[in-house]
Amino acid sequence: MREQPRRTRDRFGWWALLLLGVSLCIGCEPAPLSTAPEQTSTAQPLRGRLAPARLALGQYHSVGVHSDGSVWAWGFNRLGQLGDGTVLDKPTPVQVSGLTNISAVAAGDQYSLGLGSDGLVWAWGDNSSGQLGDGTFTANPRPQQVRGMSQVVSLASGFSHVLALRSDGTVWAWGDNRYNQLGTSAVTRSASAIRVVGLDDVVAVVAGGYSSLALRADGSVWSWGDNRYGQLGDGTTTRRITPVRVAQLNQVVGLSFGAYHGLALLSDGTLKAWGYNAYGQLGDGTTTQRATPVTLALSEVSTVVAGNYHSLAVRADGAVWAWGDNRYRQLGTGNLVPSLTPLHAGMMGGVTLVAGYKHSVVLCADGTVWSWGDNLFGQLGDTTFEARMAPVQVRGLSLGNSDLTTGQLHSLFLGPSGQLWAWGDNENGQLGNGSQQPSGTPLPVSLSGVRAVSSGARHVVALKSDGTVWAWGTNFDGQLGDGTTTDRSTPVQVSGLSSIVAIAAGNAYSFALRSDGTVWGWGFNRYGQLGDGTTTDQPLPVQVSGLSQVVAIAAGGGHTLALRSDGTVWSWGYNFDGQIGNGTRAWTLLPVQVSGLDNVVSVSAGMFFSLALRADGTVWAWGYNASGQLGNGTTGLSAVPVRVVGLNGVSRIATGSYHTLALRSDGTVWSWGFNYDGRLGNGTQDNRLLPGLVIGLTGATDIVAGDYHSFATRSDGSLWAWGYNGLGQLGDGSTDNALVPVRVQGL
Repeated sequence: MREQPRRTRDRFGWWALLLLGVSLCIGCEPAPLSTAPEQTSTAQPLRGRLAPARLALGQYHSVGVHSDGSVWAWGFNRLGQLGDGTVLDKPTPVQVSGLTNISAVAAGDQYSLGLGSDGLVWAWGDNSSGQLGDGTFTANPRPQQVRGMSQVVSLASGFSHVLALRSDGTVWAWGDNRYNQLGTSAVTRSASAIRVVGLDDVVAVVAGGYSSLALRADGSVWSWGDNRYGQLGDGTTTRRITPVRVAQLNQVVGLSFGAYHGLALLSDGTLKAWGYNAYGQLGDGTTTQRATPVTLALSEVSTVVAGNYHSLAVRADGAVWAWGDNRYRQLGTGNLVPSLTPLHAGMMGGVTLVAGYKHSVVLCADGTVWSWGDNLFGQLGDTTFEARMAPVQVRGLSLGNSDLTTGQLHSLFLGPSGQLWAWGDNENGQLGNGSQQPSGTPLPVSLSGVRAVSSGARHVVALKSDGTVWAWGTNFDGQLGDGTTTDRSTPVQVSGLSSIVAIAAGNAYSFALRSDGTVWGWGFNRYGQLGDGTTTDQPLPVQVSGLSQVVAIAAGGGHTLALRSDGTVWSWGYNFDGQIGNGTRAWTLLPVQVSGLDNVVSVSAGMFFSLALRADGTVWAWGYNASGQLGNGTTGLSAVPVRVVGLNGVSRIATGSYHTLALRSDGTVWSWGFNYDGRLGNGTQDNRLLPGLVIGLTGATDIVAGDYHSFATRSDGSLWAWGYNGLGQLGDGSTDNALVPVRVQGL
């Protein structure tokens, strides 16, 4: 058996949490020309698969989903779009009735939608075009379930039509169809969902006024519906009933649609724009309409979003930029002057952007929500009806965000305010509180403003909202990246890194992904896992050679994985068990492509094996398999990817040292592989060669697998753990192992 002893100092022994640092728009709602209705658009970062849209703007109302799964809305309410059972306008947030376990929201002109963690869709408000999808055309001030829709992973709403992306990569639509935005010419409106033909392997959908867009796993963009202003981007102004490819767009990682204009974020951080441009919303310095995409003079962009006639972007440093129409102060620049090119909007720390018809909203890293622009119906949520030229905070609302990661014998939790908490083993200072005393309950880490965290066996790496990287814990191999080999019990800044959007920590080495798609590594390198062509340890970051357009990274025991924007996976480093996946067992010091994999949306690396999640919700694994961690019913290794048996509809994956977890779209968690200490959470200590259900856990929203223990967060905000607990790393106040999930205390 190759299981490592618990207190080993072997450089293997761990897994890394995957964080994607790119952005996708999920659920977009803007507005058209003078007499047409209005809508908004949201942009949201990718994480594993697709992160949920937590904010959405309608014509004159706003909707947000809290970290506890509740939904809150404010602003105009004459058709019940706030969902509180009334038709009274509200200048401060009110809770939407009867909705729990919601993971994402979307909003059209005068209606709203919520996506449950179980993949079901709810809608309320205006229904004149059937946009509530309940089989009727009657407005409703309370949420109603959309008929026939399940396993949905994201939503997008136009003026009066809705797009839904299912876990199998298919797209469905309902509501207004006067411009064929549902992808059919058979009806002018539909109160039930219709499948959009000719599309598969879709990873994101966005909706414009009367048009629709889909992003496929290969980075191509497809459009259909209204095209009067060239907003389909195919070089014409011809309406399209079925999807056509947007011209000159490849390697797209972010997408948004305004009333009549589109924005695309490429893997290198550049922006493309096309369509209607009377207000300068394309940002190219002109007011010329464009039927094919043009490039903007804005670099290192991490998030982009299109409003009706204005556009917003967040750069890698957290600064918000705006351009286009400003008649209603929606640019947030302190004046009423429009701009044909991007201007700084006076906001920093933007995580999620939403652009509406006449107002804009941003969710900051600390969970606070800020808004600016028109406020005639209280849509800014600041208790007034006064328009604002500069951002004001939405009162009584904080949309918390959280993350967690585990090392060999310790655990960390990232709270909504950017505060880190740690517990468990602390021999090398990995709890980051200045001591070396272990703790069975969470203690604060002396670092604030954290956006992401990843843990190696005995060290931790954290990404701050300003794009800098910090590290602490053991540093024997230079894995803290500060140029020394001195252990640190408080965070130190990794040298020479900026504009970082994602991090990953391996056993004794670390990685960072920059906004330009390049990857940088430091620390232990005996097996070439840093990818710089050498086997020399590096106490300072070095660039991975010959690799670009990367959107995700994962670090294992001695090998590394990178996911590129085209859906291919690349790997390098230790390969004795075939974990690189190129059909051989020879080590490689430079990246090579994993064989036979495409349309991948997430990767994760275990001790000596690897995992990939495809856009169709299937999971693929390769490498070491003595404990069944490949999930194919055998114990034989595989040097090429094999499909995990009997598992579909997966939205997230996580690998421990020798075991694996998968989160399905229905909120259930499945596990397989090595099970000593109960890390599979199935009530036994027996290995599993095929996926099995984690007992007593429903409504899960996230998963993390450590060396010897596992975690899951639930939609109610609670955190659950199981497996080895000898140093209190389960956080339940005891040191008893748990064969089934127990609740973490004090968070």
